[in-house]
Amino acid sequence: MTVPAEYAHADRDFERFMTALLDLTTLETRHRAYAVTRAVLHVFRAHLSVHDALVFADALPAVLRAIFVETWRPPAELPPFPDRAALAREVRANRRDHNLADDDSIRLVARALRASLDQITLDRALSRLPHQARDYWAA
Repeated sequence: MTVPAEYAHADRDFERFMTALLDLTTLETRHRAYAVTRAVLHVFRAHLSVHDALVFADALPAVLRAIFVETWRPPAELPPFPDRAALAREVRANRRDHNLADDDSIRLVARALRASLDQITLDRALSRLPHQARDYWAA
C-alpha cells in the first residue's frame, strides 16, 4: 500500500500553515506560532463532543490533527461555547507561561487554516458542527 500523501507530505503541509500564520501575525518565531495554534485548537476542542471533534479533526492535515488531539481527555460534561471574548481569554490562559496569544489569535489562526488547507474539506466539516463551532472559525 502506498503511503497516503497527507502523511508523506505532513511536514510540507504544516510548514505551509505555519508560514501563513507567521505572515498574518506579529509572532516572531515558529515556537510562538505553535503555542498560539495549540491553544486555539485545544480551546476549540474543549467545547466539542467527541463526535464533533473527530469530524473537525478529519478535516485537518496530519500535524495539526495530532496537535488537536494531543493529551485530550474529553470531559464527562461538555461546557457550552461561551462568547468570543471568553473564548479569547481561554486561549490566552492555555499554558499561560508559554503563550503569547492575544484577543485576535482565534481569528488569525482561522485565517491561516483557510489559507493553507482545502477550503471544501474544511467547510464540509464545519457545516456538520453546531453554529457556535462554525462561528469559532469565522475568519
